[in-house]
Amino acid sequence: MAVSSRMPSQPAARGLLRRTPPRILPVERAPRRLALAVRAVSGSPGPGGSPVPRRSPAPADAAAAAPTSAPSSASSAIDFLTLCHRLKTTKRKGWINHSIKGPESIADHMYRMALMALIAGDLPAVDRERCIKIAIVHDIAEAIVGDITPSDGIPKAEKSRREQAALDEMCEVLGGGPIADEIKGLWEEYENNSSIEANLVKDFDKVEMILQALEYEKEHGKVLDEFFLSTAGKFQTEIGKSWAAEVNARRKEGCKKQK
Repeated sequence: MAVSSRMPSQPAARGLLRRTPPRILPVERAPRRLALAVRAVSGSPGPGGSPVPRRSPAPADAAAAAPTSAPSSASSAIDFLTLCHRLKTTKRKGWINHSIKGPESIADHMYRMALMALIAGDLPAVDRERCIKIAIVHDIAEAIVGDITPSDGIPKAEKSRREQAALDEMCEVLGGGPIADEIKGLWEEYENNSSIEANLVKDFDKVEMILQALEYEKEHGKVLDEFFLSTAGKFQTEIGKSWAAEVNARRKEGCKKQK
């Protein structure tokens, strides 16, 4: 296609000029506000050598830029759970002392207590969820001190001191904070028997023990009177008394059948 060498008319030339994109000036020749903006982003000195403050990041930018504590929290959680593994492997000493083969662990005992709290239903003025939590943590210090029983001859005050120190150590492993404080509070509430929930869980502790004793009597052909005698008359709540009575009734019925 032939290209005309004729120059465009003056109006046409002006139109072409209007369509020509504006020339971008180098930064050093740009307006002052552009230069300041560049300095603000880069952190380079402003006039007089003083640095221009960086723009504060938007909330979303700040969240993305902030270092996360997740790895540290994960590390503390796994350390704590690894320590709690001992609750699964440490056998309850009362059964060992009676030569029960393959006895339950501390975690086994606490798990069935938590189930007791779960199935107890709605009780007047009782926080069932709190009962479940107390059941889960009430023997947690035994991950370090082991299952101390009356047969060990350790005074009750010394047992409590050792367990308190162990609990403090475990909460440090967890990294402190509100969850660790909650675990401490639940444990101390149980230890001091200072609430209706603690009363109930202490009853569940005894009911679980005599129920386990009844099961071992059936499985191993043993007589485990000690566990029934040591708990008799010590239940504090109506549901504790009712469930204990049911366990004892089944034991008596089983004895009659054996005769």
